[in-house]
Amino acid sequence: MIERILVSLRGVRFLTCHCEANAFQPKQSQAGSEQAPQSLTTRFLAMLGMTVLFFSPQVFASEKSVWVESDGEAYMSEIDTPKEVIARAKKDAQSKAVEKAVGVFIRSHTLVSNSQLAEDLIYAAVRGKIEKTEIIKKGWDDKDRNLYKIRLKALIEPVYPEKGHGISIKLSLSKSVMKEGDEVKIFYQASKNCYVYIFSVAADGSVTLLLPNSMNRENFIAAEKAYKFPPANSSIRLKALFLPDYKGNTAEEKIKVIATRKKEDIVPLGFQEGMFKVYDAKSTGMISDLVKRLNQLEPDDWAEATAVYRIER
Repeated sequence: MIERILVSLRGVRFLTCHCEANAFQPKQSQAGSEQAPQSLTTRFLAMLGMTVLFFSPQVFASEKSVWVESDGEAYMSEIDTPKEVIARAKKDAQSKAVEKAVGVFIRSHTLVSNSQLAEDLIYAAVRGKIEKTEIIKKGWDDKDRNLYKIRLKALIEPVYPEKGHGISIKLSLSKSVMKEGDEVKIFYQASKNCYVYIFSVAADGSVTLLLPNSMNRENFIAAEKAYKFPPANSSIRLKALFLPDYKGNTAEEKIKVIATRKKEDIVPLGFQEGMFKVYDAKSTGMISDLVKRLNQLEPDDWAEATAVYRIER
């Protein structure tokens, strides 16, 4: 007997079945063994093509160098010289200027929907390079003569580091074009030991975190081993269905995989009900938090890959 639950979206709905293990089970490792409940819910579609995204030293056309102001300070101990204290205060101000400018660069990519997760997130790796500085004010504090303060204005250029020997991630789907009711599997492999986060970006812009989930929070994968989702022997089945009121003959969506070298809280999990964490299409909370968190990581410590897919009647 098969139990089914339909999840309705604006454009497409997805079906997850609890049933016997599928005979199609490639010899691939699993990121943990999932014990799925008797009825599971998720959203899915089909694939048009696959693109693996890498960092490059490009600068987006919309980003230009920006002037920012910042304050720095340093305290003189018994073993410090005034020159050392002044240098530390200036360095403090410069670091804060770069940090402020990076925030400006990220905000220049206007985040209007969580669905932007499906886009190239290379801008989250942006760093800042100081082109020039101008001192606005400096001197020893009037009340504490051991405290040196400086205010400066800095011109910061956005810089995108080249990807070195970091993580690379491969992503593909079992089908490139899917008919309504077809089942699909996600295949992925990383060049290094890492932790993966698998997202489905639906046609209505909503985002579902497929892995980790409430039943399987273990998302570690070993280097150069092939994995699939759903894993073998899992009760989860990913199938695609159009909504009854969907008039089109085709629909496209995306699967996004983000890999991090260490276990990172790149998105708040907080599973409340159901198996999968779902983020509202009209909100920007998830994508904003994600971009900020990725920016705190070194560029070589994370990678992304995206698969675009299509469903047809």
